[in-house]
Amino acid sequence: MKSTVRMIEDEVYVSQNELGHEVRIDMRKPDLKKNQSPVELLLSAVGACGAVDITIMLKKRKKSIIEFITLTEGTRKEDHPKSFTKVHCHYKITSPDITEDELYKIAKLSLEKYCSVADSLKVKVTFSVEVVKP
Repeated sequence: MKSTVRMIEDEVYVSQNELGHEVRIDMRKPDLKKNQSPVELLLSAVGACGAVDITIMLKKRKKSIIEFITLTEGTRKEDHPKSFTKVHCHYKITSPDITEDELYKIAKLSLEKYCSVADSLKVKVTFSVEVVKP
């Protein structure tokens, strides 16, 4: 899996995956900002990854989902790097046939076993660099 990130203007980037799907990344001040920052995208990805897993598991159990909302909240360190110290996902499902206990068990299973984004917060990241002279 690969993605390419290009700066399109000061503090604004576009990321493109191998299939050509794009997302804009925005580091501007709040009053100018139109897209999420990298850290906001990571927090969104944790919530979305869990939601996808939960939906798949519930559908396998033939459960009905009318509405599914995920509120994901992250706490970050004060000093650099301002990494997450805690992430909390609140899953709210409107359904006639899902119990809170069932949702809790499935959400726990998702975040502890299946969610690759949550698990990726634990990995070591390596890097390489290249400078191209004009």
